[in-house]
Amino acid sequence: MNEATARIEAALYSAGRPLSIEELIRASGTESRTKTQECLNSIIKKAKTVFKAIEIITLPDGSYVFQLKPEYSSTVKKYASKPILPNATLKTLSYIAYMQPISSKQLVETRGSGVYAHLKELKQLDFISNQNVGRLKIYTTTEKFQKYFGIQGDVENLKQRLFSKIRKTATRSEMRAVASLTTESS
Repeated sequence: MNEATARIEAALYSAGRPLSIEELIRASGTESRTKTQECLNSIIKKAKTVFKAIEIITLPDGSYVFQLKPEYSSTVKKYASKPILPNATLKTLSYIAYMQPISSKQLVETRGSGVYAHLKELKQLDFISNQNVGRLKIYTTTEKFQKYFGIQGDVENLKQRLFSKIRKTATRSEMRAVASLTTESS
């Protein structure tokens, strides 16, 4: 059991992304869902008592992730070697979060044709989801997006928080552009 636990710890630590129970079963080498789950529960319990800034959580899709608690992300930002998303993709994600629900047509008009690559990456990370409405795809953020970025509350609360951050850092011309976007979408 100690070897299986060590293997699961190593997999969670090194993956840098959520792992499904099936991936953890393979990593553990036990071939047993029950034994893997027991090891995982032991690791989660130990992490809660030993670590102050790190946690292992179960995501809504049933996968597990070893991560920094959201309240510590700003503290260590300058030490992180590589962000999870390139700036352009992050801008697309923030635009989706602010304007959601938003169509693929609106995204292409605003962010350009490079948005298709961003959407693919964001869907793979399960930060966004879409519904087909006729030939259009309508995008929204997911619960995983909210958990990952430490966002609590509904979409309107998220929009308010994003808008207040924009107001603090934007120039007057940028504020006029944001204001015109918000009145267009209403």
